[in-house]
Amino acid sequence: MSDSIYSNLKQLGGDTIVPQSPEEAELERVQNPQADVAYNVRFTAPEFTSLCPMTGQPDFAHLVIDYVPGDWLVESKSLKLFLTSFRNHGAFHEDCTVSIARRLADFLEPKWLRIGGYWYPRGGIPIDVFWQTGPMPEGVWIPDQGVPPYRGRG
Repeated sequence: MSDSIYSNLKQLGGDTIVPQSPEEAELERVQNPQADVAYNVRFTAPEFTSLCPMTGQPDFAHLVIDYVPGDWLVESKSLKLFLTSFRNHGAFHEDCTVSIARRLADFLEPKWLRIGGYWYPRGGIPIDVFWQTGPMPEGVWIPDQGVPPYRGRG
């Protein structure tokens, strides 16, 4: 790549190595070329997987991450690898969801960020986890996350 806002990226265009843990995962960011405009970015991970820390069995979630960028955008491949690193990671639903959001918020310093973690039932009980950095910003269109509440057979 030529010398640009993308020249420091390391994970694009090469072999993909899945990090063994979220701590090992390297998030990457690029300068926001539209930093003078307030807009929402949404990432949806409908097949997020982690492990139960007690049983080692897989847990599955549909994650929706919305953020209003400041000076930085997250590079999507690095985000995908970060989320994939949870496949070998044991943590409860609440810890996974909030840890992802806090890491992104700390790394990107967005104007605003929220995450919805819609976890599939284990033992008959779905767990939904929501977190955000503060009040929703005015003047930015932020649609509903579009994930219906769990209804079981109903």
